[in-house]
Amino acid sequence: MTFTPVQIIGTQRSGSNLLRLMLNQLPEVSAPHPPHILERLMPLLPVYGDLTIESRFEQLIDDVCTLVETNPVSWTAVTLDRPAIRQRCEVPTLPEVAKAVYELKAAADGARIWMCKSMANIHYAAELEQYSTPPRYIHLFRDGRDVALSFKKAIVGEKHSYHLAQQWKSEQEASIALFEKLGPGRVLRVRYEDLLKDSETELKRICAFIGAEYSETVLAYHESAESRETANSGLMWQNVVKPVLTDNHRKFLIGLSEADIRIFERVAGDTLVKLDYELVYEKDETSFSARDIAEFSQINQASKSEFRAKLRPEDLEKRRPQEQLLKAIAGRQPLAGRPLSLH
Repeated sequence: MTFTPVQIIGTQRSGSNLLRLMLNQLPEVSAPHPPHILERLMPLLPVYGDLTIESRFEQLIDDVCTLVETNPVSWTAVTLDRPAIRQRCEVPTLPEVAKAVYELKAAADGARIWMCKSMANIHYAAELEQYSTPPRYIHLFRDGRDVALSFKKAIVGEKHSYHLAQQWKSEQEASIALFEKLGPGRVLRVRYEDLLKDSETELKRICAFIGAEYSETVLAYHESAESRETANSGLMWQNVVKPVLTDNHRKFLIGLSEADIRIFERVAGDTLVKLDYELVYEKDETSFSARDIAEFSQINQASKSEFRAKLRPEDLEKRRPQEQLLKAIAGRQPLAGRPLSLH
């Protein structure tokens, strides 16, 4: 079977879980919760050395499969057969392994379209473009100030408005550049606020873009087993068992301080305007000093540590296996071609 890959790009906390759960309702689409394969393992590739050496590539395949198998939200109905994944790989690269894993899941689901919602993959678009069937991209974007507010409450991510603005701006600018390079035939731009306001119209547009037949079942996503499993895996996903929250926007006006909003707009105001979001305060184009940034970074790290210390033990436990795996990989000595059997 020939599969159609679809990659959601942009910044997390922009409704990507909502969208993937909606589209996962369609029999043609397989959209599992992402283990963030490229984002987490690309930085660790030096550990594996030359992937043309079979034993090293097999180790990478095994680690990718273990990463998926320890995902906080389980992948159901599929067994990650290592030799089968190896056979699917046309070249010995990490993106090829990720594609093979998603194809295996899609095949188990009886779907011909697989969707990855790891939005940070915008940073690896050049690698994704090497697929024999390049992906169709959905650039899902949300007001960055609401994204910042959401991250401040989430188990993951930065916590200071400066760092959140830097991340959002970088990922949005990269997504805009990809749209300008590939055109609307390959990249579909979807505003989160429009998805909330008129879900049916936006979903019909998305379905036409990815080549899937629209069904009203997408609007019943919150009743699905996948939504329940996702919600049970952490507080940050609790809303996915609720119908569309049509008013879930511009919450930053109450949730962020004036200082937070000013910092965000000072860093990413031009990108907000580019995506047709209005600024709250007059545009300030002055740069922050090195001393300011150092202070922001200190506050950011302290906030992340403080936030993690307050998390529910069950939320931490859900993430522990993946964290231990990544720590173990990072601590390895570079492979010297030692054999590893996947059979």
